[in-house]
This record gives sequence, structure tokens and C-alpha cells, in this order.
Amino acid sequence: MNNQNLEKSLYDLITETSTNLPKDVRRAIKKAKEAENAGTRAAMSLDTIANNIKMAEDNVSPICQDTGLPTFKVYTPVGVNQLEIKAAIKKAIAATTADAKLRPNSVDSLTGKNSGDNLGDGVPVMKFEQWENDYITIKLILKGGGCENKNIQYSLPCELDGLGRAGRDLDGIRKCILHSVYQAQGQGCSAGFIGVGIGGDRSSGYDLAKEQLFRHVEDTNSNPDLAQLEEYVVKTANTFGIGTMGFGGEATLLGCKIGVMHRIPASFYVSVAYNCWAYRRMAIDLDAQTGEIIKWHYQEGEKIAFADEAAATTEDTTTDVIELTAPITEEQIRALKVGDVVSITGRMYTGRDAIHHHLMSHDAPVDLNGQIIYHCGPVMAKDKEGNWTVKAAGPTTSIREEPYQGDIMKKFGIRAVIGKGGMGPKTLAALQEHGGVYLNAIGGAAQYYADCIKGVDGVDLMEFGIPEAMWHLNVEKFTAVVTMDSHGKSLHADVDKSSLEKLALHAERVF
Repeated sequence: MNNQNLEKSLYDLITETSTNLPKDVRRAIKKAKEAENAGTRAAMSLDTIANNIKMAEDNVSPICQDTGLPTFKVYTPVGVNQLEIKAAIKKAIAATTADAKLRPNSVDSLTGKNSGDNLGDGVPVMKFEQWENDYITIKLILKGGGCENKNIQYSLPCELDGLGRAGRDLDGIRKCILHSVYQAQGQGCSAGFIGVGIGGDRSSGYDLAKEQLFRHVEDTNSNPDLAQLEEYVVKTANTFGIGTMGFGGEATLLGCKIGVMHRIPASFYVSVAYNCWAYRRMAIDLDAQTGEIIKWHYQEGEKIAFADEAAATTEDTTTDVIELTAPITEEQIRALKVGDVVSITGRMYTGRDAIHHHLMSHDAPVDLNGQIIYHCGPVMAKDKEGNWTVKAAGPTTSIREEPYQGDIMKKFGIRAVIGKGGMGPKTLAALQEHGGVYLNAIGGAAQYYADCIKGVDGVDLMEFGIPEAMWHLNVEKFTAVVTMDSHGKSLHADVDKSSLEKLALHAERVF
């Protein structure tokens, strides 16, 4: 095989997967937009998502800054050298990372050191199968950490919040799948898609669940019972009121695909792989002799361009927007309440897991009094003059910082935190005591927010790697929604409570 052609084909596959949402996913998002009530926070979120999809395609930049852990499924004819394909995949991963199509996401689990090129022990994930066809098919999924962390596995029988006992039958499976959607809330960047694996062992069950995410959104399961269950799950989950980003609304789940395998008598697992709205998976067929692309998958049917939606901004869909300029006073923060939309201009600082852990026992490298921390691990590129530019900069899931956030806000005088998915009771109590606010940005909207960042004024703690460093960002009209305020109110807690009540309406046997 021509290795140069193969590497180029793989480079194109990775770039397309990261920057251009497949047609079937676009159609699902359009359907969700049409079903949402105009003027709501959920509708605003879907407008921003549509805008972001177009911007990523136009800029050939990542749809979401968290480009995940690349997972390849490769089908080869007998006789094809799989070692050559592995080597080409690694070269293409390193090249696309260098070109800011992927964020460097490979971290040594023991030392915390980022490899910088998305390579390392066990990454990227590559799974090979032989088949009788005379061509090669390579599938790729980029599944970010926010939705990966909402994967869940059930061992039947079990007791489930709101639903009671789930037994070892189809109705027990139904309950597990419904619960998996409820427990994700907005933390996995809803509205999402789920792949479900029934049976197997703990590892093969998850593999089967993730394999379902390569199915087309609009296909029909060949098993009539599972086809019925897939349709039921999507319809029912969209009555929970979780909505886009967990803001409440009509669109909570956009697709459900279920696979089944045999198991041993002692074990009965239901494994669920949750995927965000930024459903980035592509596949190509390659000529086994030349390594050139002969077909792209997921390109059937109409392509939704979102041209009209791209003209709208988040602010256009809201009536009142509160302008804030950092540093922010406690008085300004105390005046905000859940549901307010704010537009921020000035300075903000990124801070993720490593930064929060560091700040618990160290001084901050900058004065954070009155400032804003943005839970974000951006995709960055350096120009010829050595200046950094932001290529993608959406929010990361905030709940991981729950053990630290309240203490850090009080220690350094931080007034606002921006992230996605909300935080818990410890942070909520600190916001009320200290005078702080949590702002929910639109998860996955990495191009939309990158466009709000007008410059990078500095960086600290680069030893943690690009995603985990503290970047100093100069922003204009950076829009987010107040979802936790200084008066003890949390939209996330309210949606969790109401959606649990709606989940409980489906405790009776259906299948």
C-alpha cells in the first residue's frame, strides 16, 4: 500500500470528523430546533449550536474543543498489513494535533504529563477486524470527556431512583436506559445520543454500546423488539424536561441505538455509552492497494447547512442581556438571579482540573479578586511570531471541580465561574456565602466562544499542558446563562428534581 496516500486519507478523515458534523446528525439537530419552544433558553442554546456547526465547517476548526480520545475501528481484507495502518494512524494523529484539528488530550495516568501529540500507551484506540471484502473501511469516533463521563453500566437486577426494581428482562432493560438519560442531565451536553449494549461482560458490553454509535441516526433495528424499544426511549426521554444543556425543554435525547449479545448466566449487564450533540463520527472506504479514499460514509440524504441560523446570535434570541466587565463587584453578583443572560467583556482565566488542584495548596499566579474562572481546555495554535491564538474554546463539564470550587472562590475572591452542566450543593453554599455566581455556557460551542475571544494576554502553569494551563483571555460579548446564583437557587437542582418526578411516571411495566 502507498503509505503517503494512506496517511493523507487518515489526515482527511480525522480533520473531517473533528470539524464537520455528519448529515444524519445535522438533520436530528434541525428536528430538535423545530420542536423547541421559541424564546426559551433551550431554543437559544440550539441556535448557538447551529451557529457553531456552520462556523466549525467554514473555519475547518474543531466543533468542540474536547476532541476526545480518538477511537478507530478498522476492517481489512485478509493479507493487508495492519501494522502499516497502525503506524499511519499514529502519524496522522500527530499531524492533525500539530495543525490544531485535535487538542492534545493524551495524559500519563501516573505522572499527569501531557504527551503533546495525542500519542501514548493505549492511545489512540485502534480495533481491527478482518473481512471478506476487497477494500478497507476505517471508522473514527471523537467522544469528549464530558459525555464519556456520563457512560453508565447496570448489573441486573438492580434498584433505580424513581423506577424501582429493574429485573432481568426487556422491561428491566427499558428502565436502565431511561435512568441513563436521567442521570446524565445536562452534564453530557444534551441533547444527546446513546448507544446501548445488552449482555456480554463488563468490557465487551461497553464495546458493544460504543459500536452502536456508528449506526446511522435514522436506521431501524433489525430486531423488532429492540426497534420498538429504541423508538420508545427517545419519545419518553423527551418528556423528562431536561432539555438542551439541562436548561429544560423539549429536546433531551436525539437518538437511541441498542445492540445485544449473549452472556453467562450469572451476569446481566446493560451498558450505555452517552454521546453529546456534537456527535463526531465518520467513516471511509479505502482502496486496499493505493490507500486512497473511495467512499465517505454518513453522507446520504440532505445536508442541513444551518445558513439561516448562523445569522442569529445568542443575544438575538433573548430580550434582556446584562453587560458585565471584569473585575466584577459583589454588588453586581448579588443582583443576578437564575435565568439571567449575561454578556461578559474583559479578562477571564481558564482553569480546569489541574489548576483547581494546584490552587488548593498554592498561591495564584495572578490576582483573581473579582475575576472570572472559565472551565475550559482550549485548542491553541502558535503563529510564526510566537503568539498564541485560540482555535476552539467551549466549556468543560464543571462538576469535576465540585470538591475545590467553593474553597477556591473564597480563598482568592473569585466572583464568577463559567462552565457547563452545573455544580453541586457545596459550590451553591459557597456562592451564597461569598457572593458568587455560576454561569452556564453552551457545551460544544467551541467556535462560537472562540470568536468571542479577541486575544490571549498570557499563560501560566504551562507545565500542566495546553488544555490544563491557565490562559489569560481577552473577551468581548461572551454570553452565558446564570444557572446558580448567590441567593441559593440552582436551575440544575430544580431540573434534576422535576425530571426525577417525570421519570417515576414510567415505573410500571411496559414491555
